[in-house]
Amino acid sequence: YFIRLCLEKILLQCVLQSRTLSGADAINALRPFYFAVHPDFFGQHPKEREVNENSLKRLNGYLENLQKPGFRSFKPTQLTFYVREREPNSSNVQESFSASGFRAVSFTLHTRDLLSTVLDILNSCSLSTEHIQSLNVNSQPHKEAKSTVNRPIKWDKTYYSFTGFKDPEEELEQAQRVETTLISWLDYNEASAVKKLKKSLPLRKELEHLKFELSRQLQLSDIRWQRSWGVAHRCSQLHSLGRLVRQRPELLKNVKGRTVVFTDRSGMSAAGHVMLGTMDVHHHWTKIFERLPNYYKLQKSLLLLEERISQLLGGIQVIHIEELQPLMTLEEYYETLDSFYNKLCDSRLPFHPRSLRGLQMILESDRYAPGLHESGHFMIPTVCDPATLQWFIFAKAQEARENLKRKEEMMMTEKELIDTSTEKFSLDRLYKEPSVSSAQMIDCCKRLLEESLPYLQGMHLCISHFYSVLQDGDLCIPWNWK
Repeated sequence: YFIRLCLEKILLQCVLQSRTLSGADAINALRPFYFAVHPDFFGQHPKEREVNENSLKRLNGYLENLQKPGFRSFKPTQLTFYVREREPNSSNVQESFSASGFRAVSFTLHTRDLLSTVLDILNSCSLSTEHIQSLNVNSQPHKEAKSTVNRPIKWDKTYYSFTGFKDPEEELEQAQRVETTLISWLDYNEASAVKKLKKSLPLRKELEHLKFELSRQLQLSDIRWQRSWGVAHRCSQLHSLGRLVRQRPELLKNVKGRTVVFTDRSGMSAAGHVMLGTMDVHHHWTKIFERLPNYYKLQKSLLLLEERISQLLGGIQVIHIEELQPLMTLEEYYETLDSFYNKLCDSRLPFHPRSLRGLQMILESDRYAPGLHESGHFMIPTVCDPATLQWFIFAKAQEARENLKRKEEMMMTEKELIDTSTEKFSLDRLYKEPSVSSAQMIDCCKRLLEESLPYLQGMHLCISHFYSVLQDGDLCIPWNWK
């Protein structure tokens, strides 16, 4: 019986190998998908960009596991992507449209080979699979993502009970039948998270040391990262900055008192932070530090422009919120303000001086109608008709003041709940992603405090929109967990 099992296993591997893509082929086959969902193409939409970035990390981990020798573990993985399409497509997967017009696609990966996984992803996002025929694959692609596992051989249940292997069909049925709960997910993922966290601890200490030393040397206000890069990646970026400090110390005196942000592009941001592009070499960083005095002059002109706009609009404050707006350079933001200011000067709106003091507004280039955010600030399109702008601000001024007051109260409540939750569960850190609002964070923490969760002791907990274990051991849970 044992010999028969060995022969059947060899036969199964042969069958699977005849329909398995190589890692390189899988990447080539998925190029249309990566182009449709890549975060770099969502610069004007921070929320969609963040969701796609996190989902791509989980997808890449899934694909890497499939290529590991002897891979047997089976864990259905649910992913959500925003696709760069404007028209809805018929699909069997759950999908909806965001406020920005992108199609949100959610699907579950449960296949055990690269070919089926690639086809499922493309079909789920309504992308063509014809180009896969040109790859070196000796099998017919299936036409649609199926709800059952595509296996060449139907094994008898006694095979799994005798060998101890997990039955993938049974696990998939169970995953589809039982909704993921916080307790069950933590129970299943605690060991993996603890292992990754322990492995990352030396790097975390090194990161804190490097950040402290560079902040002290350069007298920086702060060092930040635009993306949720891993600890090792962040350390390497600080090492690069440290080498530049040693090589050209005279250039870095201009950065005193500023915040340095590692991001996708170099320059100065609309918020006045020094941006260092992670793909740029030291030569580009050096040029940025050399130009800082000119940037500071432009920033003074920008602040003056904001003040003039404020005077024309009854004292309303013009602000830029990094978490809610796309990353803009100082030059881009100045051009936006200048264009808006000229339009206001031409229209001569009759706002009473200081009648709107205490209110706030942001300018958005991808919006066509004014809006009021739940946090209390006005969202004004740069192309907004002045008469429409005047009517909207007058109509919503009182509601805006109430929202601003509620925002301050919620921020205080949020901080208290974070401190209480961190202490109760002995967490090393509790934080949220920028796309999670204060109201969502408050609701999440209140419900967490009603639970007994010994799994969380010493962990890093991130409140997000999905379940995931990050590469450095941080636990991500959705704010509306069950």
